[in-house]
Amino acid sequence: MNFDPNYVPYPSIRYPVYAREGMVAASSPQASLAGLEALRQGGNAVDAAVAAAAALTVTEPASNGIGSDAFAIVWTDGKLYGLNASGKAPANISIEKLKEAQSGISKMPFYGWAPTIVKLRQGAVYRPSG
Repeated sequence: MNFDPNYVPYPSIRYPVYAREGMVAASSPQASLAGLEALRQGGNAVDAAVAAAAALTVTEPASNGIGSDAFAIVWTDGKLYGLNASGKAPANISIEKLKEAQSGISKMPFYGWAPTIVKLRQGAVYRPSG
């Protein structure tokens, strides 16, 4: 099979970056290069995906970031893994539950791990409908 990187039968906004033993395609060339660098340093496909995603939080901050959804099918160590890391924000999060889990909290935090997938508006917890 002859591989032609210039043959693009379907329109795409992905920027593939090729190397001798791997490639990465992301929606920004900087993210693709970050993923490729992870491979160059001995990482695997998961490491490359995490590096590319981290770069996308800078190059496309409105489209990607902490608390986003993640979907992956990965073959590693002779096994196939599927990841569906999506879903609704926790509906039962409250300041009381956070106080139980962490000392020193008096109001719902706007920064840190607790509110990453919980949308806050003037200190209130947003609960998606459905």
